Amino acid sequence: MRKVDRRAFLRLGAVTGLASGITVGSNGAANALGSDAAQGVKKYVRLGRTEMKVADISFGSFPLRHGDEGLVHYALDQGINYFDTAESYGDGTSEVVMGNALKGRRDDVYVATKIAAGARDSAGSMMRRLDECLSRLQMDYVDVFFNHAVNDVDRLKNPEWHEFAEKAKAQGKVKYLGMSGHGGYLVDCVEYAVEQDMFDVLLLATNFGEDAAFYERFTRAFDFVANQQGLQEPMAKAKEKDIGIIAMKVLRGAKLNDMRPYEKQGYTYSQAAFRWVLNMPEVDNLIITMRNRDNVDEFLGASGSGAVTDYDMALLQQYAKMNEATYCSNTCNDCEGSCPYNVPIPDLLRMRMYAMDYGDVSIARQEYARLAVDGSACLSCDGSPCRDACTHEIPLADLCAPTHQMLS
Repeated sequence: MRKVDRRAFLRLGAVTGLASGITVGSNGAANALGSDAAQGVKKYVRLGRTEMKVADISFGSFPLRHGDEGLVHYALDQGINYFDTAESYGDGTSEVVMGNALKGRRDDVYVATKIAAGARDSAGSMMRRLDECLSRLQMDYVDVFFNHAVNDVDRLKNPEWHEFAEKAKAQGKVKYLGMSGHGGYLVDCVEYAVEQDMFDVLLLATNFGEDAAFYERFTRAFDFVANQQGLQEPMAKAKEKDIGIIAMKVLRGAKLNDMRPYEKQGYTYSQAAFRWVLNMPEVDNLIITMRNRDNVDEFLGASGSGAVTDYDMALLQQYAKMNEATYCSNTCNDCEGSCPYNVPIPDLLRMRMYAMDYGDVSIARQEYARLAVDGSACLSCDGSPCRDACTHEIPLADLCAPTHQMLS
């Protein structure tokens, strides 16, 4: 069958219902899990061989700032017991706030933090950064310590990481080790990490749009389905080794306000996206950025909520129809090498997502400032090198220069 490209996929909406009004499917979603459902975590899951029993929907602290301690307390009161942070979140602010909020509750929760350990970083520097994380958190140990945003196998091959990891565990500063990733070489990195059995937990960017099963529901074009560069195969290998898998980036850009007109009877797009991911056999639980109490309540509406419904599917299709043309996939690296100035286009688009979709320009600018190469060259480029570089037809030439202007 002929290959179906992204533009053709969007045209499928007229046939599959993407462009139509959303209706409740035959499996009766309307009476199952609306906003009137009891608040709080309804399911705890085993996180692989760590044996930790964690909330199926857990707390991501990417934008946590001073004064947000009450939000952490509210999440605790709703039953959330797994809290994820990193040294880079707000240049350490997230860890400080998290530590303040969890004083006196350390035994009630699991805490994870992260550093981006490079291919040439020494074991001593990693230990120093871990100690700084613990100091900001005001804790003696963390339950999971991640090598953060890994997108280069050479970072995993650094023998200094192994030396550091052994010492950190022996000293009781770290219980379990993990790797997080959301870049174009994520599949390669996960395959290597699983083969070497390096980690107890993987924190991976995945969502309904990265899953070929989503497209199989409304197209039989094999080439299109096969082109979805998902993580399912290496994730399945990880599960064979009982490695815990946490999903992130599950909202595929998190343009929640765009979906409000299509949400009925308290059922939301975010809950549909969560149900899809939590029904993936490879995934144990997910973390999601929670910015306020309304987020906590809405997101936990999907906790323990069972199978994906026809209504969920309609919401996911509607979101895809509206946003696929500008969403940069986590596992696609097809544009690599197109820029003669070595601008890391996927990284630019990810920072754009933080600013435009997540609504957090300040954090996007912090992350953008860490790039070794920024998009300044895009200002004087006519756009021809990358204009047709995206196999998913995202208009790269129209997005890169404005992104640099916004974030530089």
